[in-house]
Amino acid sequence: MLLYDTQRSGNAWKVRLMAGFLGVPLQRRTLSIDKGDLRTAQWRAMAPLRQVPVLELDNGERLAESFAILYYLARDTLWWPSDLLSQAEVLCWLSFEQERHMKPLAQLRLHLGLLQDRQASDPLMQLFAAEAHEALHLLETRLSEPGRGAWVASAEHPTIADVALHPYTRLAPLGGIDLGRYPAVQAWLARLEQWPGYQPLFPGRPELTLSTAELPRP
Repeated sequence: MLLYDTQRSGNAWKVRLMAGFLGVPLQRRTLSIDKGDLRTAQWRAMAPLRQVPVLELDNGERLAESFAILYYLARDTLWWPSDLLSQAEVLCWLSFEQERHMKPLAQLRLHLGLLQDRQASDPLMQLFAAEAHEALHLLETRLSEPGRGAWVASAEHPTIADVALHPYTRLAPLGGIDLGRYPAVQAWLARLEQWPGYQPLFPGRPELTLSTAELPRP
């Protein structure tokens, strides 16, 4: 399978994480936002939603949207629970990630870390920071619940909810968010990063996760 991504796409990182945990071979075609790769007619033809990630299957079919790809990869594995209630719990946390977690964290990272076109004192950035801390507080509370176990949606084994929540949580410091305020979240990140098959944002270079410069394409 072939993954179309960009160097720092958190949503594409979710797919690489899932493939790594499952031991699924995955080739990458890394596109450049700066060079306009996502504005070409060729890209629009293969990606109707105009965004990464896109997973091209061995038969040539293509899947878009990280959640759809995570489900496709994880079906019939322990990363997607078998009982209906647990599946609904996973879907609950996937919705939380998209609506309340990813949005403020991604905006802070984009404007304060990558583009550096805003100041932390900007009212919009302060709003995003408040929303980000609220989301992380909810995640901290969930992971601190007595008897909950080690994972977000399942006590016994991580699920695609853990995979989905990982990238933008790990990247939060680029947006000025201090994860030291959330010890249960930090412990959860460490557990997932120690899981066999974990893939850092930059293969073999975990120290570059919080870097800002665009590097040579892999």
